[in-house]
Amino acid sequence: MRRAQGQARPGWQPIVESQGLGFHRNIPQGAEGRPYWDESVHYVFSLCEVEDLEGVVEELHGMCLEVVDRVVRDGRYADFGLPGWLHRPIEESWRRRDPHLFGRFDLCYDGRGHAKLLEYNADTPTSLVESAVVQWEWMTAVHPGADQWNSIHDRLVDQWRKINPPWVHLAYTEQDASGEDALNVAYMAETAAQAGLPTRVLSMERLGWDLDRKVFVDDHRQPVGTLFKLYPWEWVVADHFGQVAVQVQRHAPWVEPLWKMLLSNKALLALLWELYPDHPNLLPAYLDGPRGMASYIVKPLLGREGASMRIVTPAGVVHTAGGYGAEGHVHQELWPLPEFDGWRPVLGAWVVGDQAAGLGIRETSGPVTDDTSSFVPHLICD
Repeated sequence: MRRAQGQARPGWQPIVESQGLGFHRNIPQGAEGRPYWDESVHYVFSLCEVEDLEGVVEELHGMCLEVVDRVVRDGRYADFGLPGWLHRPIEESWRRRDPHLFGRFDLCYDGRGHAKLLEYNADTPTSLVESAVVQWEWMTAVHPGADQWNSIHDRLVDQWRKINPPWVHLAYTEQDASGEDALNVAYMAETAAQAGLPTRVLSMERLGWDLDRKVFVDDHRQPVGTLFKLYPWEWVVADHFGQVAVQVQRHAPWVEPLWKMLLSNKALLALLWELYPDHPNLLPAYLDGPRGMASYIVKPLLGREGASMRIVTPAGVVHTAGGYGAEGHVHQELWPLPEFDGWRPVLGAWVVGDQAAGLGIRETSGPVTDDTSSFVPHLICD
């Protein structure tokens, strides 16, 4: 694994916008002053490294499913800060094996040691368009003889065929001013359409409840059965329609399913360590405190984009801004990101269905990757 310098294509902005990355101009530049999409650099991996990472991703995914099974079997919902009325519906969703589509593991990796799991974005992962499409198009244009760890698009189409609903609505939230969520949902609708499924895109805010028919309806009053939502479950259940939304899962489960609430919650990290202590791809993590760790990071159970975290080292404490943490926190051993030319990458490894599917990389010069961190492409070259 290495970081390579290159040249950004002249006129790259309209090129990536034509490929779907229309929101990149709306992402504020971070302290480094870099654009969100930065093709002036890229990472290079060997095929052996990628094959090892594929194995890590699929093993981690299987371990996460085992955590869900243990939580349901032992009733460990309190560890996740979940209200009691959700316990039975989550159990029912898992026992039905409501179908799931995708997720993204965030990994720390330097090409030499074991990849370490930082967290799992299992419910509403983003950076999908740039991972699946834009970096692939960059490779074919700039490095046509190279390869890339990227079967995301084809695997999404195949997974939609396996889920095979008669109709799928796909929803984003209007609260996202950047347009990133709307673009990711539009792309997901394209993969569903390529699987032969009728689709309709709308915002969550335009969903309605038909009292007579007792179904959710879209803005044309058409019934909503299978709903792909880029809207986290913790927001759904807190909304005024939350209990009704949970009830309809018995007949038409949404994507991602209700049981994914156990994987999109960072209590997962502590339960993974409890079930698989000293696993080479895990970091020590605890719900009840740091347990003697000298350097650790305190993460809110339902935090997003690096917000509301506390990094504790013998040298001091660093806080990140945000309003998360009401549900509780997990204490995870601090594993500093590797440095390449002064930059620190986080590997976003995608899983579609139960299979590893590809890679997207975000990098920053600071200790925490946030929503302004640049996305950079990658290649496989032996």
